[in-house]
Amino acid sequence: MKKEPIFTKPFISLFFTNIAVFIVFYGLVSTLPLYAIGVLNRTDEEAGLLMSVFLISAIIVRPFTGKLLDIAGKRKMLWISLILYLICTVLYYFIQPFTGLLVLRFVQGIWFSIITTAGVSITADIVPTARRGAGLGYFAMSTNLAVVLGPLIALYIIQSYSFDVLFIVMSILMVIGVLSSLSAPAGIVLEKNNEKSKLSIGDLFEKGAMPVAILASLIALSYASVLSYLSIYAQEKGFLALASTFFLVFAAVMLVTRPFTGRLFDEKGPQYVVIPGFIFFAIGLILLANMDSALSFLVAGGLVGFGYGALVPSFQALAVQSTKHERSGYATATFFTFFDLGLAIGSYMLGLIAIHYGYQSVYLVSGALVVAVFILYTVIEWKKKHKKFVVKRQIDELK
Repeated sequence: MKKEPIFTKPFISLFFTNIAVFIVFYGLVSTLPLYAIGVLNRTDEEAGLLMSVFLISAIIVRPFTGKLLDIAGKRKMLWISLILYLICTVLYYFIQPFTGLLVLRFVQGIWFSIITTAGVSITADIVPTARRGAGLGYFAMSTNLAVVLGPLIALYIIQSYSFDVLFIVMSILMVIGVLSSLSAPAGIVLEKNNEKSKLSIGDLFEKGAMPVAILASLIALSYASVLSYLSIYAQEKGFLALASTFFLVFAAVMLVTRPFTGRLFDEKGPQYVVIPGFIFFAIGLILLANMDSALSFLVAGGLVGFGYGALVPSFQALAVQSTKHERSGYATATFFTFFDLGLAIGSYMLGLIAIHYGYQSVYLVSGALVVAVFILYTVIEWKKKHKKFVVKRQIDELK
């Protein structure tokens, strides 16, 4: 039987829109602290607030986005949020006061939250149901590309030109992202009724997606060690010059393995992707804690890239599959709410560990946490299978 295609025109348009959004996100994450310290003469602690306020606004808004997408429409909210995200990107060129910059970051975090939820939700609606694991995995590759391209482009521009040029280039990229989204489909549209305007706890958190979202938040907490502290740790170990290469290997492994893991997810089942993902992610983090050469540093990057690239898209697909098709927006919002929360808590808690026990301990703790989550996942899956077995046996006895 011929497989339904994943790479349709709407899918490709959303793919490139997502790349633009995340290049701006990662480009600014990697350079705004330097902007705050070098241009605005702020402290390291104040520079760190630029990431914190962005995540805080995203976390606050996420639970409400599922309901918002149903009321206003996924495509309409995607377009509105993209335009406002673009306006925020343009405003970096004009806003100099640090307080104004913090407000801008908070506001941009709101639109980022809605864009990412709407984008993934529409993608989940348009990819073939039988190939959703592969489809969402391919879509996640747009984020993986941006992990490398964002910092690479942004750091090159500020080193070769200026921050003003950076803000102009980021704005142009977002214009391209907005134009690319114009062919995005509407996704699943629900019939409107009088109950639609009422807000319930089910509109804030999708119950079926909660277990997977909680596991994903713990993975995000571990990943915060790489996202927030890798460059500092590399500098401490004398490998700062290889930090960009680490992320290049990280992304390359994700991109190369994603087509295979996505197909494996759909054809064999999630456990064939998730279990190796846990193992490689944990080994990579523990290797980072004990690295003593450039080779071990880059090998760790590959292992972490495979593990992270296997786990996050798989959990995202499981979150969407845990509920009805028309509730994909709520499941996606729930997933990202907990994932962002894990990143925020991880950045703070692991920072405290770094201060008191050193960065090596940060990666040992992160690796141990991944092992603990793996055990928890195994127990949950065993209970599910046991419950299904008991129910099946009861049905057979009744027959």
